[in-house]
Amino acid sequence: MSKKLFIETLGCAMNTRDSEHMIAQLKEREGYETTTNLKEADLILINTCSVREKPVQKLFSELGAFNKKKKEGAKIGVCGCTASHLGEEIIKRAPYVSFVLGARNVSKISEVLHKDKAVETDINYDESEFAFDDFRSSPYKAYINISIGCDKQCTFCIVPKTRGEEISIPDELIVQEAAKAVQNGAKEIFLLGQNVNNYGRRFSDATHEKVNFTELLRRLSKIEGLRRIRFTSPHPFHMDDEFIKEFAKNPKICKSMHMPLQSGSSKVLKDMKRGYTKEWFLNRVEKLRKECPEVSISTDIIVAFPGESEEDFEHTLDVMRKVKFDQIFSFKYSPRPHTEAEKLPMIDDALASARLTQLQSLQAEILDENAKKHQDKVYEVYFEELSRDNYVSGRTNTNLVVKVKGSEELLGEFRDVKITQIGRTICTGEIVA
Repeated sequence: MSKKLFIETLGCAMNTRDSEHMIAQLKEREGYETTTNLKEADLILINTCSVREKPVQKLFSELGAFNKKKKEGAKIGVCGCTASHLGEEIIKRAPYVSFVLGARNVSKISEVLHKDKAVETDINYDESEFAFDDFRSSPYKAYINISIGCDKQCTFCIVPKTRGEEISIPDELIVQEAAKAVQNGAKEIFLLGQNVNNYGRRFSDATHEKVNFTELLRRLSKIEGLRRIRFTSPHPFHMDDEFIKEFAKNPKICKSMHMPLQSGSSKVLKDMKRGYTKEWFLNRVEKLRKECPEVSISTDIIVAFPGESEEDFEHTLDVMRKVKFDQIFSFKYSPRPHTEAEKLPMIDDALASARLTQLQSLQAEILDENAKKHQDKVYEVYFEELSRDNYVSGRTNTNLVVKVKGSEELLGEFRDVKITQIGRTICTGEIVA
């Protein structure tokens, strides 16, 4: 009988890909098979995130629950970004944890598995050319890391302290991985990096050909059988005209762009060390929509960053009204350890909550208005997930989620769908071709 692995993944798409790498290594080298039943698992992994609210509290709450439910002799491993910055403290606070593996040390999963109380959290460890075994959680799309780490110094963000300096993965390895995924049935790839459009800034081998993100997109587009390319997250600072024009004219690049705004105030953006202004962000949106009118734009926004005045907040609302984002991920600021903003005086929580409510109410109005344009329109949808009540869901080229009545026969297929019912986050339609 094979050993059983239970893994819980928190946070971003990069964590999802890290979990896929660990599953692959454990399947191929240690004989594990995945299970969704924690109680039968021989190994339990929690792949943590440091970005969302109260990540440390959530981690130890989850660990306590896992420890109560696990079978005798099962190991528990803590991986990911929270593992990177807490390190040995995790085992001190939860001595039943068998090992700790940082976000920059995924390739060492087999090594730590066989060392009791191992702690591997070196954020300078270079995995950019490590040949991971292959595993995909979905046969229809492939997550592909194109860089690791982050060189930005955003004052609110812990990621550089958990994932280390930015290193790009050689383009030939990325193209090989994408081609293999397509050969195995994927028609869409999803490129991952903290700042994907800063690709090529640094390679492990200094003699490597200087390839930027735009050129990488061109090379990937040549893969026969690849239908769609998505990526996240581009940094507004690196959105030059060459990149925007390639995005607009390349038919394989999906026309959805995630542009993390964080704040609409140039003063707050400077305090955050984001590297751009309100005017630059709006200029890039204008350029993007001029070159690609059908583009959908999503963003991240933090309200009540330390020092944010009412005028600063109004600038954020002004950007929202001008851009009319198709989707936002919005949060109240909460301090993260090892960041510059950690010790800054917090804005009153009631005021922060009121601002978040106001911002989200405005976005709801924008979404209701945006949704009207989809009624009775026909879009090509790539189906990739079974939903409830005999529905299958997929996404359009612009990242609109659409569901139709159907079964698994539609999975991995492209179909033209007429929208019959609109919604803020998902639309319902009928297949017309």
